[in-house]
Amino acid sequence: MEVLSVLRGARISAFKARELTREIQGLPASAALDLVAFSTKKAALMVGKTLKSAIANAENNNDLRVDTLVVKEATVGEGPTMKRIKSRARGSASSIRKRTAHIRIVLSDDIVIPTRNKPSGGKKKSKPAARAAAPAMESPATEGTPAAKKNRPKRPKTTEGTPAADETETPVTASTVETSTPATPISQTSDGPGETAAPAKLSSDEDATKD
Repeated sequence: MEVLSVLRGARISAFKARELTREIQGLPASAALDLVAFSTKKAALMVGKTLKSAIANAENNNDLRVDTLVVKEATVGEGPTMKRIKSRARGSASSIRKRTAHIRIVLSDDIVIPTRNKPSGGKKKSKPAARAAAPAMESPATEGTPAAKKNRPKRPKTTEGTPAADETETPVTASTVETSTPATPISQTSDGPGETAAPAKLSSDEDATKD
Protein backbone atom coordinates (compact mmCIF):
# COMPACT_ATOMS: atom_id res chain seq x y z
CA MET A 1 0.00 0.00 0.00
CA GLU A 2 1.19 3.49 -0.86
CA VAL A 3 0.77 6.64 1.25
CA LEU A 4 1.14 10.14 -0.21
CA SER A 5 2.05 13.51 1.29
CA VAL A 6 2.54 16.78 -0.62
CA LEU A 7 3.81 20.19 0.46
CA ARG A 8 2.75 22.88 -2.01
CA GLY A 9 4.23 26.33 -2.46
CA ALA A 10 7.43 25.74 -0.47
CA ARG A 11 9.54 28.93 -0.55
CA ILE A 12 12.60 27.29 -2.08
CA SER A 13 13.70 26.57 -5.63
CA ALA A 14 13.11 23.08 -6.93
CA PHE A 15 16.79 22.78 -7.94
CA LYS A 16 17.95 23.21 -4.32
CA ALA A 17 15.31 20.89 -2.83
CA ARG A 18 16.11 18.03 -5.25
CA GLU A 19 19.61 17.66 -3.75
CA LEU A 20 18.09 16.28 -0.55
CA THR A 21 15.21 14.27 -2.00
CA ARG A 22 17.63 12.26 -4.15
CA GLU A 23 19.46 11.14 -1.00
CA ILE A 24 16.40 9.82 0.87
CA GLN A 25 14.79 8.07 -2.09
CA GLY A 26 14.88 4.28 -1.63
CA LEU A 27 15.76 4.42 2.09
CA PRO A 28 13.61 3.10 4.97
CA ALA A 29 11.43 5.74 6.62
CA SER A 30 13.41 5.68 9.89
CA ALA A 31 16.75 6.06 8.08
CA ALA A 32 15.36 8.92 5.96
CA LEU A 33 14.25 10.76 9.11
CA ASP A 34 17.73 10.48 10.61
CA LEU A 35 19.36 11.76 7.42
CA VAL A 36 17.03 14.78 7.23
CA ALA A 37 17.41 15.57 10.94
CA PHE A 38 21.21 15.90 10.68
CA SER A 39 21.26 17.76 7.36
CA THR A 40 22.28 21.44 7.37
CA LYS A 41 20.46 22.40 4.16
CA LYS A 42 17.50 24.79 4.02
CA ALA A 43 15.35 22.14 2.33
CA ALA A 44 15.80 19.76 5.30
CA LEU A 45 13.02 21.50 7.30
CA MET A 46 10.53 21.32 4.44
CA VAL A 47 11.37 17.76 3.37
CA GLY A 48 11.33 16.57 7.01
CA LYS A 49 7.90 18.15 7.56
CA THR A 50 6.52 16.38 4.47
CA LEU A 51 8.10 13.04 5.46
CA LYS A 52 6.65 13.16 8.99
CA SER A 53 3.23 13.94 7.52
CA ALA A 54 3.45 10.88 5.24
CA ILE A 55 4.43 8.63 8.18
CA ALA A 56 1.53 9.96 10.27
CA ASN A 57 -0.90 9.29 7.41
CA ALA A 58 0.36 5.69 7.15
CA GLU A 59 -0.02 5.03 10.89
CA ASN A 60 -3.34 6.76 11.54
CA ASN A 61 -5.25 6.35 8.27
CA ASN A 62 -3.96 2.98 6.97
CA ASP A 63 -2.74 1.23 10.17
CA LEU A 64 0.75 0.55 8.79
CA ARG A 65 3.93 -0.06 10.79
CA VAL A 66 6.79 2.40 10.45
CA ASP A 67 9.36 -0.43 10.31
CA THR A 68 7.93 -1.67 7.00
CA LEU A 69 7.72 1.70 5.25
CA VAL A 70 10.16 2.68 2.50
CA VAL A 71 10.47 5.97 0.61
CA LYS A 72 9.31 4.90 -2.84
CA GLU A 73 9.25 8.37 -4.43
CA ALA A 74 10.63 11.73 -3.35
CA THR A 75 10.20 14.30 -6.10
CA VAL A 76 10.15 18.08 -6.28
CA GLY A 77 8.23 20.04 -8.93
CA GLU A 78 8.39 23.71 -9.79
CA GLY A 79 5.67 25.97 -8.36
CA PRO A 80 4.61 29.47 -9.36
CA THR A 81 7.36 32.09 -9.51
CA MET A 82 6.78 35.56 -7.97
CA LYS A 83 8.39 38.33 -9.99
CA ARG A 84 9.75 41.46 -8.37
CA ILE A 85 12.00 44.31 -9.53
CA LYS A 86 14.82 46.26 -7.99
CA SER A 87 15.76 49.78 -9.03
CA ARG A 88 19.14 50.36 -10.59
CA ALA A 89 21.21 53.27 -11.87
CA ARG A 90 19.85 55.81 -14.40
CA GLY A 91 16.23 54.81 -13.87
CA SER A 92 16.67 51.15 -14.86
CA ALA A 93 15.37 48.11 -12.96
CA SER A 94 16.50 44.50 -12.63
CA SER A 95 14.10 41.58 -12.23
CA ILE A 96 14.02 39.35 -9.14
CA ARG A 97 12.43 35.88 -9.31
CA LYS A 98 11.17 34.29 -6.11
CA ARG A 99 10.67 30.63 -6.93
CA THR A 100 8.51 28.05 -5.14
CA ALA A 101 8.37 24.25 -5.25
CA HIS A 102 5.96 21.37 -4.61
CA ILE A 103 7.51 18.53 -2.54
CA ARG A 104 5.90 15.12 -3.04
CA ILE A 105 6.79 12.02 -0.98
CA VAL A 106 5.30 8.53 -1.43
CA LEU A 107 5.78 5.75 1.15
CA SER A 108 5.14 2.07 0.49
CA ASP A 109 5.25 -1.16 2.50
CA ASP A 110 5.49 -3.47 -0.54
CA ILE A 111 9.21 -2.94 -1.07
CA VAL A 112 11.53 -5.44 0.64
CA ILE A 113 14.32 -3.77 2.57
CA PRO A 114 17.67 -5.44 1.70
CA THR A 115 19.65 -6.62 4.70
CA ARG A 116 23.27 -7.62 4.88
CA ASN A 117 24.07 -11.21 5.74
CA LYS A 118 25.96 -11.42 9.00
CA PRO A 119 29.05 -13.62 8.99
CA SER A 120 28.54 -17.00 10.59
CA GLY A 121 30.13 -17.71 13.96
CA GLY A 122 31.86 -20.85 12.72
CA LYS A 123 35.56 -21.32 12.71
CA LYS A 124 37.56 -19.86 9.88
CA LYS A 125 39.10 -22.25 7.42
CA SER A 126 42.71 -22.86 8.19
CA LYS A 127 45.23 -22.08 5.52
CA PRO A 128 47.00 -25.06 3.89
CA ALA A 129 50.14 -26.04 5.73
CA ALA A 130 53.44 -25.20 4.13
CA ARG A 131 55.23 -28.02 2.41
CA ALA A 132 58.17 -29.52 4.22
CA ALA A 133 61.58 -28.58 2.87
CA ALA A 134 62.98 -32.11 3.20
CA PRO A 135 62.12 -34.57 0.39
CA ALA A 136 59.60 -37.28 1.24
CA MET A 137 60.75 -40.85 1.83
CA GLU A 138 60.35 -43.04 -1.21
CA SER A 139 58.38 -46.23 -0.89
CA PRO A 140 59.69 -49.49 -2.46
CA ALA A 141 56.73 -49.57 -4.86
CA THR A 142 57.46 -46.14 -6.35
CA GLU A 143 61.24 -46.24 -6.15
CA GLY A 144 61.74 -47.09 -9.81
CA THR A 145 59.20 -44.63 -11.24
CA PRO A 146 60.36 -41.54 -13.14
CA ALA A 147 58.80 -39.22 -10.52
CA ALA A 148 60.75 -40.97 -7.74
CA LYS A 149 64.00 -40.62 -9.66
CA LYS A 150 63.33 -36.96 -10.25
CA ASN A 151 62.62 -36.23 -6.58
CA ARG A 152 65.55 -38.30 -5.33
CA PRO A 153 68.15 -36.13 -3.54
CA LYS A 154 71.45 -35.75 -5.35
CA ARG A 155 74.57 -37.21 -3.75
CA PRO A 156 77.92 -35.42 -3.84
CA LYS A 157 80.32 -36.74 -6.47
CA THR A 158 83.58 -38.26 -5.15
CA THR A 159 86.77 -39.33 -6.90
CA GLU A 160 89.67 -41.49 -5.77
CA GLY A 161 92.24 -39.69 -3.67
CA THR A 162 90.03 -36.62 -3.14
CA PRO A 163 87.74 -35.97 -0.17
CA ALA A 164 83.95 -35.92 -0.57
CA ALA A 165 82.30 -32.71 -1.68
CA ASP A 166 80.35 -32.38 1.54
CA GLU A 167 83.43 -32.60 3.78
CA THR A 168 84.93 -29.36 4.92
CA GLU A 169 88.50 -28.66 3.92
CA THR A 170 90.92 -27.49 6.61
CA PRO A 171 93.06 -24.44 5.80
CA VAL A 172 96.67 -25.17 4.86
CA THR A 173 99.23 -23.71 7.29
CA ALA A 174 102.97 -23.99 7.73
CA SER A 175 102.62 -26.41 10.64
CA THR A 176 100.44 -28.85 8.70
CA VAL A 177 102.71 -29.12 5.67
CA GLU A 178 104.70 -32.35 5.66
CA THR A 179 107.68 -33.11 3.46
CA SER A 180 107.32 -36.03 1.11
CA THR A 181 111.04 -37.10 1.25
CA PRO A 182 112.44 -38.26 4.58
CA ALA A 183 115.53 -36.51 5.93
CA THR A 184 118.81 -38.49 5.48
CA PRO A 185 121.23 -38.49 8.43
CA ILE A 186 124.59 -36.90 7.84
CA SER A 187 127.50 -39.29 8.20
CA GLN A 188 130.58 -38.38 10.16
CA THR A 189 132.77 -38.47 7.11
CA SER A 190 130.67 -36.08 5.12
CA ASP A 191 131.22 -32.40 5.51
CA GLY A 192 127.73 -31.26 6.23
CA PRO A 193 126.70 -27.81 7.13
CA GLY A 194 127.44 -26.95 10.73
CA GLU A 195 129.53 -30.07 11.39
CA THR A 196 133.32 -30.76 11.35
CA ALA A 197 135.04 -33.70 9.63
CA ALA A 198 136.15 -36.66 11.75
CA PRO A 199 139.94 -36.71 12.60
CA ALA A 200 142.07 -38.87 10.25
CA LYS A 201 144.16 -41.81 11.52
CA LEU A 202 147.76 -40.99 12.41
CA SER A 203 150.63 -42.95 10.95
CA SER A 204 153.12 -44.93 13.12
CA ASP A 205 155.87 -42.29 12.72
CA GLU A 206 153.64 -39.50 13.90
CA ASP A 207 152.62 -41.54 16.94
CA ALA A 208 156.22 -42.02 17.91
CA THR A 209 157.04 -38.34 17.73
CA LYS A 210 154.07 -37.49 19.85
CA ASP A 211 155.19 -39.89 22.54
